[in-house]
Amino acid sequence: MNTFEKLEQLTALVKKDEQLRQKLLQTKNSQEPLDDFCHLAQQAGVDLSLGEIFAIGQEYSDNQCKSTNGGNPTPYDSFGDAYETFLASIQ
Repeated sequence: MNTFEKLEQLTALVKKDEQLRQKLLQTKNSQEPLDDFCHLAQQAGVDLSLGEIFAIGQEYSDNQCKSTNGGNPTPYDSFGDAYETFLASIQ
């Protein structure tokens, strides 16, 4: 299962469990938000790691560079934050 499928699985769980949704949203206020987010996902049965969350944005940036006609010599300075995007989708 790829990371996007794991996030979709977590979204489905959140739709059924308001308490889980609130806990995931509260990770924004944590000292270690991504670590706590992944820990909660794992407790809910979704095997999501911190590295996978970071890799989503990097992969997107890399694919954008490869898809540019002639290649993009410089990767993007920033790329989408999967964690923030996920939290926005469940608010």
